[in-house]
Amino acid sequence: MPIEIPTDLTPELVPLSWLLGTWTGRGRLGSGEADDEHFTQTATFSANGLPYLQYKAESWLTDEEGTILRPLSVETGFWQLDRPLNDADGGPGLIPADIVPALRTADDVEALRNADGGFDIIVNIVHPGGISELYYGSIKGPQIQLATDAVMRHSGAKDYSAATRIFGLVNGDLFWRWDVAAQGKSLEAHASAALHKVQ
Repeated sequence: MPIEIPTDLTPELVPLSWLLGTWTGRGRLGSGEADDEHFTQTATFSANGLPYLQYKAESWLTDEEGTILRPLSVETGFWQLDRPLNDADGGPGLIPADIVPALRTADDVEALRNADGGFDIIVNIVHPGGISELYYGSIKGPQIQLATDAVMRHSGAKDYSAATRIFGLVNGDLFWRWDVAAQGKSLEAHASAALHKVQ
C-alpha cells in the first residue's frame, strides 16, 4: 500500500507521515498466550500544522470473538522529531511561534538524520491514573522503537517504572508491541495488536 503524504504537512512530520489517520484492530494482553485477554483498539494520529502529531488510543476489553465487554483504557500524547527548539518554535504554553514551520524545507529535515539513517524522536503519552511517559527512540522508514526516559506518577498511582514500544507498518497494517516494568517486575510483555487503517 503506497503512503500518501499530505501536501500541507509540516516538513519535519514527513518521516512520521505513514502514521497519519485512524487505525482499528484487535490485540492480546500479556504475551498473547491462551489465557491472555483480548482487546480492540482505535488509534488516531493527526496533524494541525504544528511540528508534532497528536495521538489518541482508546481500548476495550473483548471476548475471543471481538464482542466488547467494557472500556479498558485511553491514552493521549504527542509524537515529534527530537531536535533543539529555537525562537521559531512556539511555547512554552501559549507563546506563539515566530515562524510556522520552524523547519521549512526537506534539506532542513534531512540534516536531522541520525547515524543509522533514521530520525531520533520524542513521544509523550499520558494515561488516566496519574501516569505520564516520556519516550525517546528512533524512526527509520515504517519502523519505530521507543524506550521510556521517564515515567511520572502521582503519589497514589500504581507502580510503573519503565516501558518499551515498537511499531511497524506491515502490508499496510500497523503492528505494535508494548513491554512494561510494573508491580516490582522487570520489563515483560504487556500487550500487542494489529491495526488496520480505516481513514
